[in-house]
Amino acid sequence: MTTEETNTAATVAAQGAHGAPERAPLKKAASQKKGAPKGQKPAKGKAKTSAPKKSSKARKKPAKARREKTATPRSETKGAKILEMIARAKGATLAELMKATDWQAHSVRGYLSTAAKKHGIKIESTKNEGGERTYKS
Repeated sequence: MTTEETNTAATVAAQGAHGAPERAPLKKAASQKKGAPKGQKPAKGKAKTSAPKKSSKARKKPAKARREKTATPRSETKGAKILEMIARAKGATLAELMKATDWQAHSVRGYLSTAAKKHGIKIESTKNEGGERTYKS
């Protein structure tokens, strides 16, 4: 045998190729994610037609419109307690608000900042001689 005969493709294939084996073809197509919308299949032999549009009345209202209905918090919540206390003539100190709600100081201050924006309340913050912070609306 010559070197040409030993290096032919047939002899290499007969010995076995070095590399990854061939993969079997996949039998199943990829599936859609759960909850993904499924497209409509057209009837056989007919042209595709678009689905009728839904009326604008069936759409949901924007979040901003829904939020306007619930501008004041429910009366039994801690947020309602805070708003009620700062609405008093003398207002409420940070310590009083913390005691009434069992919240930490940063939570009370955070609620006051968001409540001012959400409910459209002007909240005044002052310090007395003792260094105690008082909130009024």
